[in-house]
Amino acid sequence: MVRVSKLNPADAAAALRNPLAFIADRWTPDPRTVRRAALAALVMSVVIVVTGGAVRLTASGLGCPTWPECTDGSLTPTNALSYHSAIEFGNRMLTYVLCAAVGWAIIAARAQKPYRRSLTRLGWTQFWLVMGNAILGGIVVLVGLNPYTVAAHFLLASALVAVAVVMWQRTREGDDAPRPLVGKAVQQLVWFLVTASVLLIAAGTVVTGAGPHAGDSSDVKRIPIDWETVAKLHAVLAWIVVTLTFALWFVLKAVDAPKGPLDRTRDLFLVLLAQGVIGYVQYFTHLPGLLVGLHMFGSCLVWIGALRVLLSLRERPEAGLDLPGPAAEVTVGTRA
Repeated sequence: MVRVSKLNPADAAAALRNPLAFIADRWTPDPRTVRRAALAALVMSVVIVVTGGAVRLTASGLGCPTWPECTDGSLTPTNALSYHSAIEFGNRMLTYVLCAAVGWAIIAARAQKPYRRSLTRLGWTQFWLVMGNAILGGIVVLVGLNPYTVAAHFLLASALVAVAVVMWQRTREGDDAPRPLVGKAVQQLVWFLVTASVLLIAAGTVVTGAGPHAGDSSDVKRIPIDWETVAKLHAVLAWIVVTLTFALWFVLKAVDAPKGPLDRTRDLFLVLLAQGVIGYVQYFTHLPGLLVGLHMFGSCLVWIGALRVLLSLRERPEAGLDLPGPAAEVTVGTRA
């Protein structure tokens, strides 16, 4: 067994003053550990979206009618409350699991050698997004599930997913300057695809805010528009994203693009097809809760897929692989 030295007063003071630096001085994680930590944060960011959807779809949004307590005078559900309280409280508790996953990613990134400031910043960005969304989630409860705050809650969660995807990608790259793998025309097409995906997700929040799943009782305020009309607009945007993805695949084949962008585009196209099937089935079956939940999960996969296509258009080799030492040293830690 490896003998662990006892902490002396100086070590304890250093740990209290800067715990991350203290850990980094004594632990160097394997690169696979850093990648797994970033992936865990990404997975949990998706899980919290899906469980948040479950709260809405089971009409448990006000199962804990106040915040940060569950009820006045109690942090946890009481016997007087229903199973809706357990569902809402369970989703709140998962926020701590998400914080733990993000914290692990931050610690692993900070302890990696050599130190990569850009990677650590991505971890801290996730942390503050989680904190901000936790506060916004409390506001959602306090204003009685106002649909506009619910939509903002989901969009902020989507921003968290985006940062988690970027961090996961960056753990598998170096900090050298990015080198494009395709021309500017293809890059512009992908940016159109990503923009259309953002509009698609935003339209989905409006459908939810106007639709029948209010998250609690029928008295909850809804967005005052016809949800079926917005659902049709949502479908049009979905077809635009599908068309752009299909066109992108052909363009990449025509320009003999590397395998990475082609594979990521194919993956996105398959996810879009599955998501489209679920979307149409749920529409014609009057929005059963299970299918709506699957559609929310699918929206996360579509967003992740679109971002992975964008990130696959360039490469960041490890610094110094094919560049002179001094030039590589200048770029290390200066680019995200």
